[in-house]
Formats: sequence, C-alpha cells, structure tokens
Amino acid sequence: MMNPQLQSNKQTLTKKDCSYHPSFLNFLSFLALAWLGLASHISKNLPTTSYTPSFFMTKFWYLLCVITVTEIFNWADCKRELVITPPLPVLPLPKSSQLKWQERELIMFLHFGVNTFTDSEWGTGHENPAIFNPTGLNASQWVDVAVEVGISLMILTAKHHDGFCLWPSKYTDHSVVGSPWRNGHGDVVGDLVTAAKARGVDVGLYLSPWDRHDRRYGKEKQYNEYYLAQLQELLHNKYGSVREIWFDGAKGSNAPNMSYDFGDWFAMVRELQTSVNIFSDAGPDVRWVGNEKGFAGKTCWSSINRTSLSIGKASIVNYLNTGDPKGADWLPAECDVSIRPGWFWHKSEKPKKLSKLLEIYYNSVGRNCVLLFNVPPNSTGLISESDVQRLREFRSAIDTIFSTNLAENGDLKASSRRGGKDSDFGPENVLDDDHLWSYWAPEEEDGENWIEITAAADEGLRFNVVRIQEAIGLGQRIKRHEIYADGKLVGKGTTVGHKRLHRLGGVVHATSVKVRVVESRGAPLLSSFGLHFDPFWHPHGHSLYNGK
Repeated sequence: MMNPQLQSNKQTLTKKDCSYHPSFLNFLSFLALAWLGLASHISKNLPTTSYTPSFFMTKFWYLLCVITVTEIFNWADCKRELVITPPLPVLPLPKSSQLKWQERELIMFLHFGVNTFTDSEWGTGHENPAIFNPTGLNASQWVDVAVEVGISLMILTAKHHDGFCLWPSKYTDHSVVGSPWRNGHGDVVGDLVTAAKARGVDVGLYLSPWDRHDRRYGKEKQYNEYYLAQLQELLHNKYGSVREIWFDGAKGSNAPNMSYDFGDWFAMVRELQTSVNIFSDAGPDVRWVGNEKGFAGKTCWSSINRTSLSIGKASIVNYLNTGDPKGADWLPAECDVSIRPGWFWHKSEKPKKLSKLLEIYYNSVGRNCVLLFNVPPNSTGLISESDVQRLREFRSAIDTIFSTNLAENGDLKASSRRGGKDSDFGPENVLDDDHLWSYWAPEEEDGENWIEITAAADEGLRFNVVRIQEAIGLGQRIKRHEIYADGKLVGKGTTVGHKRLHRLGGVVHATSVKVRVVESRGAPLLSSFGLHFDPFWHPHGHSLYNGK
C-alpha cells in the first residue's frame, strides 16, 4: 500500500490550486508604474545622451514580454496538473498476454488420439498406429463449433501419455506417419492450425511429458533432448503462432523414475514463441486450479508464490485452488473439465446436462478463472452432434442470462470519487463496455467504499445474479464484499478479480442494490457491475427477497 505521506503529497500535486498566482492585470500595473518611476528618476539625473526615455521603454517592453510568456507557461502548467491521475497499481500485475487470456473466459480442449479408437483414457504406449484412422476428420468442423459458441482458443493434445504424435514427427515412427489415415501423410496439428487461422481462432498445444511408448523415457538426458526436439518441431515456424502450451506432471505409479528439465523446456518455449502462455501446476503464466471438476475456490486470487509450487505435487492442490493474497507472482487459474464424463470420446458416454455446465461456468469464470472445456472429437474425426447441440444450448443460456444488464438504466452513486466530481473515475464507468481500463475509483483515504444502483422511477429490479468485476490491470484488490438489496444483505463473498458471479438463493425484487467493499488491498477499482436474471436457476422455487 502507498505510504500515507507520499499519498498526501501526490494528492497535493494533483489538485494544485492556481489561485496562488497574483492578478495578471495588477501585476502589469505595478510593474509599469515602478519601471516608469525609475526611468523618470534616472533620466533627470543623467546626461540626455546616456539614457533616453525611448531606451527605458524598449527595455521595459522586452522585460514585460519575457515575464508575460513565463506567466502563461506557469498558468498552463498549473492547469495541466489538475488532471487527476490513476491510482498506483497494487502488485503483482498481469502481462498483456495474461490479460488477453483472461478476457477469453471460455476456451476449448480437444483430446484426440489412439485412445479415441481403443475406448480408453490412458493408452499403454503399445498401440499399433494403424488403429488411428479418422476417415471423416474435418478440423474446420471443430473450429466452426468453437466459433459458434464464442471460443477463441483451441488446445489440441498433440501427444498424450501413450506417446502417439498427431503430427509427422521425424523423431519417432509412433505417429500419424504409421497410420492408414491419408496414407500416412496426414497431420492433425497442421489441419487444426489451417482451419483455425481461416476463422481467426488461436491454437494451443498439449505435449505430454509422460511418454509410455518412447524407449528413451527414464533416461534423463536422452528423453529431455527428445522432448525439446519435439517442442522445436511444434513451436518453430511450421505451425505459426501458438498462444498456450500445456505441461502437466501426470504419470502412473509404475512409470520409470524420470526428472523433467522444465526450466530448459520453458526457456525453449519462450525463445520460439514470445507471446505464448505456459500452463502447468507451477505456471509460469497460467496455473492449474487443482482439480478436474472445473471448480475454483470461493476465494480465488490470481496472485500466488511460485516458489511454493511444484509440478505434479499433489499436496499443493488447495493452494492452487485459492491462490494467495500475499503472493509475489501473477499466476491466474485455469479450470479444466470435460463436457463428457471422460476426456476422450467414448461411444457409451453422453455430454453433461446443461444445468451442470452452467454450474461449472459460475464456479470457474464466475470465480476469477478461465474455463477450459474439453470437447473430444469422435472416431470419425468430428465433434459428435450431441456435443454440438449441448454446446449450443450452453451458449444460448449464457447469452440469455448475461446479454441484458438490468442495472444499465438505473441511477448510480458511490461513497466517493477519486479526484472529485469532474474526474474520470466516476461510478458511471461500471456500466460501459471497457472492463479493464475504465473503472470507478474512490478516494484512497476513504474507509467506507460502496457503489449503489437505484432503479429508474416507477421501475423495480428483478434479478438473481450479481456480476462484479475489478480493473485487474492495476492488480487484484478486493478481499471481502457484501451485496445489499434495499438495505438487506442478500449476498457476500471474498475475492472478485476479473469476474465474480453471485448466483443468489432466489429471485430478488428491489429498488436499490449496493455493493459494499468491506476489505481490500488499497482502494478498490470496480470496472463493471451487472444485475442479471437466470431463468435456468431454481434453487428453492421462491423469491429470496420481495422488496418493500
């Protein structure tokens, strides 16, 4: 937090008053009289050939011009300083690539490989590549589905634990090269990259560290060199820009002892892809949320201490789930979960119900995370129609709930406003379309921070979802907050971050809604606020609060 003395000094400079300048006309009058009096006295006591009145007048006007220009610049500088600056950030801060990732909110995982054809989740590594034969594979269909449901990043399992590679790697024959698909000339990674580029969708890749096929696994130097070589194949030039790369520590209990050179791998990734986000249990850009249910903690900080993290260490899952308000590193959480019971496609399985997918959304995106939905292509090489239909239902439900902000026509007021009524940090900013750099900021010394929306005359507010967002570009700040409807407490929580969604215990009817920030790291900065109605949510079948 800013030193109080520095804070006070900053406010003094920022709010500098121009009234200390003397009246410009009085100043000129005084100067003219004084100078003319002096000129008259000197001219009477010196020879006329020395200093004439015209000499004194010339000097006078020259000096007057200099002083006038100086005063104008001082006045302009004073006026410039009246523009109120943004508050100091609260560290740590996100990188631009992390901000872009956070704004995606929903991304797609594609688990696809030999497991798709063996009805298994973890392959043995002994599968014959000939079983991989997706005769109808159409990556454009995958991308079309993603675009239709609002997804802008798709991550493909380029290699899973079985070691089978979905691109023609020159370092192994356990790949599409040994498959009858396209007579051994197919390239699933290439197909996805081409289809995604055509629709403006970004691509990510998962390259499993655990490899149950390659005989180099367990021989540290040889396998780490092999893995680095495959990273170079995928990330150098052939496939273009990769926006996220996935690493994990998953491996079976009977797997050979193997130490991965994650530091070298990450360095290679950075060298080849400057704008990529690296995902793992320990980041360095995106962290695992600690489970595969798609649920973040009710408290979820984007900050954490990376020194406390280790890839594949099960004991840290609770820490991963909640983050750390004292963490030195910005490492937001990603919630991975499958639309089906399994990660790979199985003929016997069906997609999860819409109500379950919405629950996952509220507990991931609604808790300051990005949701990574796994949608596995089937053995034909297409996303199954039942999955497509469920995704459409999900997208339609999200649009139904959040396309209308019931607060947008109300009257806003706040506990205070940084820089006073004419500054750029008023409560009206929470209703605009910029959810990162436009925000309400209270006075920093104000201990009571709240923002309130009141319904327009003769109208009420009927809602069951409250949305709150922070300006995370200047750090995550809010520790505790409360929500009141007509003065009655209807919801409360801890962290907010990029987005916090409160799905209330019933429908609320009220004329005013207040969000009170109880505790924060520095002054809270709210970038967006919304009241929404979710018609798919029926917790008790009755209203939570009926107003007056």
